[in-house]
Amino acid sequence: MTIGAALSDGELSLEPTTGNAEFDGWSISIAGDRRGTIALRRESRSTVSVRWNVVDEAGSPDLMAAIQALKLIVDHALGELGYVRIEARVPVSDETNIRAASICGLRREGITRSPGDEPDRALMARLVDDPPATSREGFIALLNAGLPTKRVIAQGLLRDHDGRVLLCRLTYKPEWDLPGGVVEVGEAPAEGLVRELEEELGITVTVRDLITVNWLPAWRGWDDACIFLFDLGVVDASIAESMRLQATEIVGVEWCDTAAIESNATAASQELLGAIRAGHVPAYREAPSS
Repeated sequence: MTIGAALSDGELSLEPTTGNAEFDGWSISIAGDRRGTIALRRESRSTVSVRWNVVDEAGSPDLMAAIQALKLIVDHALGELGYVRIEARVPVSDETNIRAASICGLRREGITRSPGDEPDRALMARLVDDPPATSREGFIALLNAGLPTKRVIAQGLLRDHDGRVLLCRLTYKPEWDLPGGVVEVGEAPAEGLVRELEEELGITVTVRDLITVNWLPAWRGWDDACIFLFDLGVVDASIAESMRLQATEIVGVEWCDTAAIESNATAASQELLGAIRAGHVPAYREAPSS
């Protein structure tokens, strides 16, 4: 890279400070008062990364100045410099600069992990053909990229004529669990349950009423999730004999009475099925933390 051009927006100005094969740097000044620096680093022929540090007169992070400086650099990189992608890696705890990057049209793409005491960083990027951040399409894309997502699990309550509940023995945990699985992006929970049982048990079910939405707190390293529990009706117990189990996830299936549930099921399933037996199941509930 070479020494960059001077850039300005009102009283904020960027003056080039360094230029070499790897970096272009600028000092950030407001009305002649130096407030920080911003730099571009060439990552490839088409991609450049940006890093910045700008503070107010008291030495605290300055959101508005960061937005001004970053917007100038983003437009410069994707315009005069001819790059097609500009990216930033911002510490996940740095809410001010994550917000600044978002306002300037950099979408959150994920988290880059760091070893030791180094902070994990939000990977954010903008492409040359992304819609403007101020447009409806651009604003929705930024929100979709940055808003939190909630894991959704669809499970089914399938019973035989003796009132026993079908539980699955799983390859990835010792406890047994209700049949079902994680709902895919853009998939309705009921459709996800039908798909999961076709894939994992080889059966096609009819999804009946929603029994409850059960929120699960974080547990054993798993993030929190919402379980949509659907009624799958009553079937003959012999259906288990015709199931084609997905060997990578399902070891076997069992028809379980209360004693078998309490001996083998996950704590969350035990608590939920106990509440169902007691008849105290609201449309929405929260599982205990332990």
